[in-house]
Amino acid sequence: MQKQEKIVKMFDDIAPTYDKANRILSFGSDVSWRKKACLSVFKYSKNELDIIDVACGTGDMIIEWQNQAFKAQKNITSIKGVDPSAGMLEVARKKIPEAAFIQAKAQELPLENESADIISISYGIRNVVDRKEAIKEFARVLKKHGILLVLEFTKREQGGFIAACRDFYLKNILPKIGGFISKNYSAYEYLPNSIEDFLSKEDFIEELSEHFEMLEYKSFSFGVCSMFVARKK
Repeated sequence: MQKQEKIVKMFDDIAPTYDKANRILSFGSDVSWRKKACLSVFKYSKNELDIIDVACGTGDMIIEWQNQAFKAQKNITSIKGVDPSAGMLEVARKKIPEAAFIQAKAQELPLENESADIISISYGIRNVVDRKEAIKEFARVLKKHGILLVLEFTKREQGGFIAACRDFYLKNILPKIGGFISKNYSAYEYLPNSIEDFLSKEDFIEELSEHFEMLEYKSFSFGVCSMFVARKK
């Protein structure tokens, strides 16, 4: 089994407990991070929006897009969730029966050219093996000047008390709690390791620059989570 297929299988296995684990492991912060990210994107977007959420998982980001669009007086004309994990999509469809979901990889989007105003991917890009191909696909599917939103745990800077506490939590506590909740300890050992194997924020911005121009970058919770808002060139 290839690496990408192994990652998808892992998410299939942890799908039933994924939401519960996220809330506990992030102390509920993942909800506020998504909210802030949506509001940041709306500063640059038009009012009528076609949105694609890639690596949508159980649909939490789609729910946040809907909630924040209503508050910001933005009209979502269509919203689709894309994910390669059948297990995750099964949960998402039960949570949001009115939304459209597609089982597909980020690097192989079965979507028309220039069909989306916004593409978001939350905590998923580091799990895409062919990351550069995925970024190229995002640019293809986005309309001219369309906006890409990426929420991700980037490679952590070393040194300092806060960094040491963060590293201890990710390496020693998160795998135990996540493993206990999901009964899949290897999955929650993989997830913190995947952060360390990912790019720094500077390197990721450089990777995006081939197809996008950065509009905004922020870090949340002492640099635990990074937000990238970019416009298609």
